[in-house]
Amino acid sequence: MSLVSWQVNIFFDRVMLQFALANPEVMSMLRVFEKVGYHRHNRRLNDESDAHKKVQEAKIRKSLAVLCSYDRGRLSAKVRLSRDIMEWFLSDMVEGQKFSYHNYPVNQLFGVQNQLPTFLATMHQINNRRDAGYYLSRLSQVRLKFEQVIEGLRIRENQGIIPPRFVLDKVIAEIEGFVGVPAEENILYTSAADKINKLSGMIAGEKTATLARISGAINDAVYPAYHRLKDYILELRAKATGEDGVWKLERGSDYYAHLLRHYTSTTLSAGEIHGIGLSEVARIQSEMAAVLERLGYVGKHPVALLNELSLEERFRYPDTAAGRAQVLKDYKSMIDRLEGSIDHLFDLRPKVGVIVERIPEFKEKTAPGAYYNPPAMDGSRPGVFSVNLYQMPVKIHMETLAFHEATPGHHFQRAIQQALKGLPIFRRLVPFTAYAEGWALYAEKLCYEHGLFSDDYSVLGYLASELFRAVRLVVDTGIHHKRWTREEAIEYMAANTGNARNNTIAEVERYIVMPGQATAYKVGELAIVRMREKAKQQLGDAFDIREFHNVLLSNGSVPLTILESLVDEWVYRGIQGDGPFVL
Repeated sequence: MSLVSWQVNIFFDRVMLQFALANPEVMSMLRVFEKVGYHRHNRRLNDESDAHKKVQEAKIRKSLAVLCSYDRGRLSAKVRLSRDIMEWFLSDMVEGQKFSYHNYPVNQLFGVQNQLPTFLATMHQINNRRDAGYYLSRLSQVRLKFEQVIEGLRIRENQGIIPPRFVLDKVIAEIEGFVGVPAEENILYTSAADKINKLSGMIAGEKTATLARISGAINDAVYPAYHRLKDYILELRAKATGEDGVWKLERGSDYYAHLLRHYTSTTLSAGEIHGIGLSEVARIQSEMAAVLERLGYVGKHPVALLNELSLEERFRYPDTAAGRAQVLKDYKSMIDRLEGSIDHLFDLRPKVGVIVERIPEFKEKTAPGAYYNPPAMDGSRPGVFSVNLYQMPVKIHMETLAFHEATPGHHFQRAIQQALKGLPIFRRLVPFTAYAEGWALYAEKLCYEHGLFSDDYSVLGYLASELFRAVRLVVDTGIHHKRWTREEAIEYMAANTGNARNNTIAEVERYIVMPGQATAYKVGELAIVRMREKAKQQLGDAFDIREFHNVLLSNGSVPLTILESLVDEWVYRGIQGDGPFVL
């Protein structure tokens, strides 16, 4: 390795180290530093102050300038790829600094009021008395963290950046639910009690005393912080409106264009994405009609027919504790079955398993239907497929969700990425949304193309999932580009997906507080399929789908433009007879 390549690799690690040290909560989630005996970050929460934010933004600008100062032509191919990925990542962050306050940091999906309890309950490990002490330290810092968040909200308020009224109403209701139980019934206490009571290194009296201190910290530090946040949001609500799209903000159109580039890693405009969505909706509904006809269902719109099927008793679970336990068991069985059926598609497989868990009940009403969290870097936690059981799922839709979130979807891609050898740490961690979500949606399609769904009813579930992602293209751009109201978006989505109205409302409200993110799925999947079909055409009989997947998975998460260049290089080498392309 040349001197300059070695220097750039050191620079990559320095950038990631700076980011990690500035985000102790991320460090606790990754559990990388614990491997070398460093634990002190587990006693701190992230600094949410505006001063800290400005310092970090300056560091990002400086890092980009340093990166661009290296002579790209003198780098090895592998280091050059890492450099290009980091340049895209840092440039995107610098561009986003133009809109530093355009987001809504407190909202019904990922506000501090629900993210912090989830983090402390699920990510903060308590393996000994030191960890328990760190937990108490973090609880004592909640008041300061919330004051820092309120500081940022006030800055946004002064700039006219206020969430829609419905967002504030949902946050208020969530806060009231969180503080409306005795401390000993709060998830911050019950989750800690479960961990502490399992410790062998603490005697019973010490456990009791520690839990009493945790209860006191919840009453004295946590609950007052929540009440303070609620009081401010009630003040803010008086200034909120019913306008939902970011078009209402100053430079809102520019902000949305940036978000589309950020999430899709393409230059597609809002109008182009809207058009793609309309075209895909029509195509998928036609495919659904064909499957329904094969099953003997005709005479109605495919969405209406699918709705009728979903109400049939054979596709439902009992709304009981036993029914919920069976759902989790069935999801795991689906994953296990598929893992034994894909050797012809993959020779690169994750070494870490995935478990299925219920989303914490306190956040089920506002949480999405499911999500995935990757394994801990130190192997202490497997991948986790989290399922919302506030409402019981319909069996028709379960396989495609399991394939998307677990195998061969998110878990497959993220667990492989984290285990890649010989790459700078940022390549093993940084997610690019269009790649990650595009891969998960492509994983569903792959199972469909290769007959891996158990029956035609589950195939309908897959097509409904694909239709859902296509509708998202239309709705997201409809809200933020075409100035649709929340109600117009709900009506379009309900009519074209047939999803339950409360689920449709939750989805539309997600797009309102996460502009552009929902477009990444279908844009990413369509890009991967296009790359695959182009490679098939160019390579002919020499095309090997396992090698194609190796190219996609063995380089970690990358922007779509860079992914396409990697696939093109693999194809070129295949045409030249140079063997598999591995950087």
